[in-house]
Amino acid sequence: MQNFSGVWTALVTPMTPDGVDYDGLGRLVESQIEGGVRGLVAVGTTGESPTLDAAEHIDVIKFVIKTANGRAPVFAGTGSNCTREAVALTEEADAAGADGFLVVAPYYNKPSQEGVFLHMSELAKRTEKPIMLYSIPGRCGIEISNDTVLRLRDRHENFCVLKEAGGKVEKVADLHARAGDAIDILSGDDGLTVDFMRAGAKGVVSVASNLAPRAMADLAAAALAGDWQKAEAADEKMRGFFKALFIEPNPVPAKAAMKMAGLIKDDFVRLPLCAMRPENAEILKREMLAAGIL
Repeated sequence: MQNFSGVWTALVTPMTPDGVDYDGLGRLVESQIEGGVRGLVAVGTTGESPTLDAAEHIDVIKFVIKTANGRAPVFAGTGSNCTREAVALTEEADAAGADGFLVVAPYYNKPSQEGVFLHMSELAKRTEKPIMLYSIPGRCGIEISNDTVLRLRDRHENFCVLKEAGGKVEKVADLHARAGDAIDILSGDDGLTVDFMRAGAKGVVSVASNLAPRAMADLAAAALAGDWQKAEAADEKMRGFFKALFIEPNPVPAKAAMKMAGLIKDDFVRLPLCAMRPENAEILKREMLAAGIL
């Protein structure tokens, strides 16, 4: 677990109005492993963590761990804006056998960087496993600054990987220059994967790989090998699809796309998320055809 390169799939949580579709989730995990992704992330934003209740949250994590059965590492989304809740989720996912944890910056209450440091440090005291820091200021209202990332890495060995979803290539370049191999950086945005990897990132936590695991794994492998012509060609082919995946709030388009592709039986999302507007669904379908996904 010292190398976080390649594609980590931010798994959707297939649902119906009656609950989690575990058969669909099992098929999804199998398709990801067969597609050659590096790892799986269960119950992150893409997995609709805000609308899963506490029991469902842990049940989904346990199911993904059991289904993967050691064939791919499973990171569990255990972040919260309540430190006590984040600690409890992390301890429970640790006991369930998660290989590591995805922990988002505390959202809504907008702590200072000192507060972020103290919040994350509480989690590091509870586990020896890796913790993937997740900086996404567009959702959280704050970022995890590079200074805070480095401070956490210096204090706790758990903090060895960052999912960066702030959209700033210069932040990636700065952290890579300062941290070297002490911190692996993963893009949190499919559409910025190549740009981020040019700046020093080693891969991506991908939404698109729910539908195209092999294509995303090949794109990342080309970039890691320094074959920028191949990586950029793959990125160009998928660019419209990457954009369409976020034409409405994630994971609404991802689930709609997966249903179109026959990968899940229902694109149901829980309120306050709702079904895609028909005109946006048509745009998504067009871009899937262009990318060779349909």
